[in-house]
Amino acid sequence: MSPEDIAHRFAFHPASTEEKRDAHTSVRQACRRLADEMNDRLPEGREKALVVTKLEEVMFWANAAIARAREESHG
Repeated sequence: MSPEDIAHRFAFHPASTEEKRDAHTSVRQACRRLADEMNDRLPEGREKALVVTKLEEVMFWANAAIARAREESHG
């Protein structure tokens, strides 16, 4: 792994465009809808807690993918 790749992974990546901000919002909303449905359908317990944790991980990694996407250079 290159030093540049490490730097990119650990850098702050603000949503630099309206499109990225909208994408982050869509990911959060979709994960929230599924979390609400699972919360309603599943019995309380360790397994349900893991489901919610994994959905948080899905949200994190999806938003990381959006945030870390390198802007394509046009020109």
